[in-house]
Amino acid sequence: MSKGILVLAQNLSEVNYVKQAEVLAMSLKVTNPETKISIVTNDKVEFKNLFDKIIEIPWNDDAQFSDWKVENRWKLYHASPYDKTIVMDTDMLILQDITTWWKFLENYKLFFTSSVLTYRGEIADTQYYRKAFIANNLPNLFAGFHYFEKSNMSLEFYKLLELVVQNWQAFYEKFLEGVTRPKHVSIDVCASIVALILDCTNDITNAKASFPTFTHMKKYCQGWVDGSDNWQDRVGFYMSRDCDIKIGNYNQTGILHYTENDFLEKSPVIERYRNYLNV
Repeated sequence: MSKGILVLAQNLSEVNYVKQAEVLAMSLKVTNPETKISIVTNDKVEFKNLFDKIIEIPWNDDAQFSDWKVENRWKLYHASPYDKTIVMDTDMLILQDITTWWKFLENYKLFFTSSVLTYRGEIADTQYYRKAFIANNLPNLFAGFHYFEKSNMSLEFYKLLELVVQNWQAFYEKFLEGVTRPKHVSIDVCASIVALILDCTNDITNAKASFPTFTHMKKYCQGWVDGSDNWQDRVGFYMSRDCDIKIGNYNQTGILHYTENDFLEKSPVIERYRNYLNV
């Protein structure tokens, strides 16, 4: 059965998500050179050779007038060219061989990461960003890294996800207390509502598993309660010519979710990967 990674990238005037996806693909080529990655986008792709397939967004662009660009996320199940797919956010880097992750995920038809890490490798406290989840007893799902196998279960989940995303305000009103409702569509919230409706949380997460997960670089995930919101102002970032990464004094492994859109401009990441891969 075919398998690969899939990303959705839609640029904003001030944010080049396709570039982020290209750098994600570069990181994959360094650590997992045999793993395929495809991109779903209607925007120009400069480094086409990094991708297995470049796929147009199907059924028109539901996020054409959106600042968040998540309205097309439910289409990834249908757009994926693979039987088994890992979906990732664009602002991520893959820093290790994830062969064992694939083997673990093959035990599931659908799997969502449900806990994330600090850059120090500790379980992150995400309560600050998850008030809607806590107040409304939603499953703590992170759609930024999830997996599906083409199956009846995954198809049912994604069909309902389509309905929830397209009618998010109505579903928020039904499932979320007023003061906790996000003012925009959130794919994490929508996926968690779907899991709640289908009562499938235990089938799509594993609280005892130490992976798959990712390092989440948002401020409060690190336990920082004051000072700059920008982690790049607070801790050093280092990348060797062999593309090994340290943040502060901590070697980084797994998947780094760097979160800040100026990261690629402020760091040597693009230069290091291009030199290493000769692209």
